Amino acid sequence: MRLLAHIAASALRTATATLCTVTALALTACNPVFAQQQDTAPFARLTGPEVVNKALAATRAAKSVRITMGTKSPDGTPVEAYVATDIRGECTVTLSMGAAGTMDLVRTGGTVYTQSDEAMLRAASAGRPHTDTDDAEVKKLTGRWVKADRADRFTAQALGYCDRKGFLDRLAENSDTAHKGRATTVDSLPALSLTGRAGRGTWQAEVAAEGRPHLLKLRFGTGAPLTVEFTEFDKPFTVKRPAA
Repeated sequence: MRLLAHIAASALRTATATLCTVTALALTACNPVFAQQQDTAPFARLTGPEVVNKALAATRAAKSVRITMGTKSPDGTPVEAYVATDIRGECTVTLSMGAAGTMDLVRTGGTVYTQSDEAMLRAASAGRPHTDTDDAEVKKLTGRWVKADRADRFTAQALGYCDRKGFLDRLAENSDTAHKGRATTVDSLPALSLTGRAGRGTWQAEVAAEGRPHLLKLRFGTGAPLTVEFTEFDKPFTVKRPAA
């Protein structure tokens, strides 16, 4: 009798353990909430929009950041910008626009300075009647720092990149469409990939999965493709006032 009781008890424990295993598997397969709780991926307990909002807050709050931007102008010209900016408003930009030339911009103490190559200076005056005086002025200003004319379209464009708000606001406007993707890396940093819609196009973002959840990379496929990379958060930099 004791042997039979022992066998019965053992069988009951085995059946119970099997039932618990099957039940757990069923819950994981059929219940997304349960599955998400078991997920060990970054931000497992947050929705896509919640992850994006955390990334936006962290990136806005950074004391300084470097930004690398790539896109195309309406005529297909490649546009690249390399930016360093901080929360005080100090900023440096190198703007390259293919055949249209290159401009360096510095904003310090509220004053903006620019330095352009010959191609950029000529592009800035395109559409106006050409004179010999223009040639002399271009020769004089090429490679020279001057106080910026903010009405100049290239200066205004370069200056716009000093404000990370523009890039972040564009993502914020579409954050409610965010869906979490796979774990990945950006320059060896662990990250979570997210995707969403922007008008008739799409966007993709990578958010740091360790430390502060900074936005590391952002891509828009709407209109002219735009790629923005954010690096060197909170690393101080010094802007020197050019001799203009």
